[in-house]
Amino acid sequence: MAAATLRWVIQMHQDVPRAARFYAEGLDFSVNVCTLRFAELQSGPLKLALMHTNDSTLATQRAYSSMLSFTVPDITSTVTKLMSLGAELDGPIKYEIHGKVAALRCIDGHVLGLYEPA
Repeated sequence: MAAATLRWVIQMHQDVPRAARFYAEGLDFSVNVCTLRFAELQSGPLKLALMHTNDSTLATQRAYSSMLSFTVPDITSTVTKLMSLGAELDGPIKYEIHGKVAALRCIDGHVLGLYEPA
């Protein structure tokens, strides 16, 4: 019997094309498919599915939903780019001995973790 394999990480968004643009322009994801109700994005072997929701309270909920963590080459420029696309910094960039870390909320409130190795 074959083992289960992960198909997608799924996030719910009110505006799927805007969310797809956020990940494509902000984190260099490839967009495989994008409609008003569904998008499939890819970064290496990871596939991120964005699905439409009518839940207007999604972005205002401060509870932690999914958290995607990314290693980036330059945390400052990545934070700046993501904020220009609508993200909000969730606390300051931290300078740890192992590298820089930051947390942001994307346009629909999902948490993104960024890590720049020292």
